[in-house]
Amino acid sequence: MGRARRFDPDRRTRIIDAALATIAEDGVAGTSHRKVAARADVPLGSMTYHFADREELLRAAFSRFCATISGRFEDRLTAARGPEEAREAVVGIIHEDVFATRDDLVLTHELYALAAREPAYRDLVADWMSHSHKALRRHFGAHVAREIDALIEGLTIHRSFGTRAYDRGLTRDALRRITSPPEAPG
Repeated sequence: MGRARRFDPDRRTRIIDAALATIAEDGVAGTSHRKVAARADVPLGSMTYHFADREELLRAAFSRFCATISGRFEDRLTAARGPEEAREAVVGIIHEDVFATRDDLVLTHELYALAAREPAYRDLVADWMSHSHKALRRHFGAHVAREIDALIEGLTIHRSFGTRAYDRGLTRDALRRITSPPEAPG
């Protein structure tokens, strides 16, 4: 008689969670089905049942990660009423949401490195950026939204690697300059 199959409806989710944790700890290069299976506490055979290969697992993990970050972004900007609240939402995104944890920082940079080499990941990053731009365009014009997105990327990277803290005042000042109408020539 065969072994009874364990009912585990959350197994795929647990595997993706374990993959993200493994990538954050060991990088993409150090992530294998074996390591993820051990971390997720699932039989190694479950890995190929849910994910045909490592690439499929990585795409699923990074897709979930992008959706999570995009959700935070969207939530903040949807709640904003008017330009001042929208600017403050962006401050929150930069200082609290984008790299909320060290794992978020590592996952973002691992994804960017993959996207630099692999078209499938470039498409994933492009989709993520498209969602960000759409959320920003609720409050700002298309050109300004692109500038704000670049500011978000730049400041979060500088904040994460900097030796001194960036305060919210610096971010607010930069946003005010980007979002204010240009001064008329004197």
